[in-house]
Amino acid sequence: MCNSGVMAASRGTRPPSEDVEELAAALDGPVGTLTAVWATRHLHAPVPVTQLRVLFVVERHGRVNVTGIAEELDALLSSASRLCGRLEATGMLERAPAPDRRAIMWRLTPQGAGLLARLRQERLRDLAEVLETMSATDRAALLTVLRRFDEAAAGREDGRTTPFSMPA
Repeated sequence: MCNSGVMAASRGTRPPSEDVEELAAALDGPVGTLTAVWATRHLHAPVPVTQLRVLFVVERHGRVNVTGIAEELDALLSSASRLCGRLEATGMLERAPAPDRRAIMWRLTPQGAGLLARLRQERLRDLAEVLETMSATDRAALLTVLRRFDEAAAGREDGRTTPFSMPA
């Protein structure tokens, strides 16, 4: 039944609701595995995951104030400010000039950028090791389906899908 849902999706039609629910349930395990392979490096980073999330936000924006960080993390302003202070103390973030002198902008230091680059490189190596065990046909199919899934998720109107690059 899952194959018919994938085939219907490839033709641009939507499978019946019960097929979509069955497919979602079937994807739950593999998506969990993919997430585990993808995120393992983040769990063993030299900074806590909450601070790592701040680094991702700052990386994505280049420079951002603490209000923007708090909003993106759905955190209290005081919590986001403390996280930035800790990251500044460890040399991962630094204050940056802001157009409004009252605002404090944050940017990655070379050390912070280096950490994210290392994590990204390690994560990609971990994913590549798993992908190497798959056939070229399966890898191509996986890529096609994941790109379509990404497009479908980005097109949602409920605003629940945001571009979160956990990305190191």
